[in-house]
Parts: sequence; C-alpha cells; structure tokens
Amino acid sequence: NVIDFIWVISLTSHQMEVDAIHYKIYKPFGMLSQFHSNAPREKHKKRFLGELFDFPEGIMPVGRLDEKSEGLLLLTSDGKLSYEMNNSGVEKEYLAQLDGSITADAIEKLCNGVTIGFNGELYITKPCKAKILDAKPQLPAASNKLRIGRHRPSSWIRITLTEGKFRQVRKMTAAVGFPTLRLVRNRIGNIHLNDLSPGQTERISIDLRPI
Repeated sequence: NVIDFIWVISLTSHQMEVDAIHYKIYKPFGMLSQFHSNAPREKHKKRFLGELFDFPEGIMPVGRLDEKSEGLLLLTSDGKLSYEMNNSGVEKEYLAQLDGSITADAIEKLCNGVTIGFNGELYITKPCKAKILDAKPQLPAASNKLRIGRHRPSSWIRITLTEGKFRQVRKMTAAVGFPTLRLVRNRIGNIHLNDLSPGQTERISIDLRPI
C-alpha cells in the first residue's frame, strides 16, 4: 500500500536540510519547468523559470509541468526533499478542460486506469480520482495561444493522481476520447495554488510527515 502523507506548511523540519529554501509558483503556459537548457535552439526561443524571480543559487523544480500546462510548481534547494516528494505517492490534483462533453463511462475508465504510451512502451496508469465539474472553475484567463474552439462543446474535470509520468493527464484523457485543451495543477498534497496569478512566486516552508 502507498503510504499516506500530509504536507504541512511549517517553520521548521528535522527532515529537511537546515536553511533549505522553498517556493511555490504559478508556472505560466508556455514556460519550461527548468532554469536553462543546453540546446542552442531552446536557449533563444523558450521561456525559463529564472525570468519569474531572482531565485537563489541551488534552487530546483520539484517535478515538472510540461510547457503547455500551467499552475502549481514547487521549487526547493533541498535535493533530498525533492526526491522524497517525487517518490512518496503524494496526491497531485489537476483541473482539465477537455474537448467534448466527457461521459460517466470515460470518467470510470480514468479512475480504474487506462493504457498510455511511456518511454516507448505501453503503461497502465494507477487508479486515480476523477470527477466532472458542474461549472467552469475560477481560474486566470487562458492564454490566447491555446486553441480552444469557441463553437465546440468542452467540459471540465478534476483529476487527482499519485504518480506523474510525462504528460500523463493529457495522455489519459486522450485515451478515453477527450483530449485535454487546458491543464492547470492546483494542488500538491495540501499545498494549494490558491490565489496566485500566472508568474507569481511565494516563499513557503514545507514539512513532509507520515500520517
């Protein structure tokens, strides 16, 4: 069984490096979840996290959001904590706008696990939580670069995973016939996006404790 964890915002922790620094940010659409690239083409054409804030040396992202996804991203100077957070099975919650009106049958398939491609092989996703939202969530305006058809029906779901394969939510919704148009991560454990706007940064303290 996956061990349950609670993420507590606190001032001290014996599990973290002394003087470790942590931030939460709203990663905007169109930005990479990294500080630099060794690829010459990316250096000049891509946006990186460093443009959001003058982060201290040694800060690293905890996990990733792909370039076209947005929302909550955690940063830390504590490599050990970063590893624990990525491998503890902590919940990650997303709000996804889908192409088409998703059905109850498709939601059930998402919850039970679907087959996606990962590293050139087929992978069955772990059971997760998924729910159709009755109303559009309150979020910042979508980027005008997103191709969201105004004349096509769309629907919103909340989906919560305990794993994080590359582009997993997008692959999962496509697998059940409803491609993702917009994807916003709004929670990691009990750390929420709250009222952050795209590009905003907030320094926090994090403590990982077993329940």
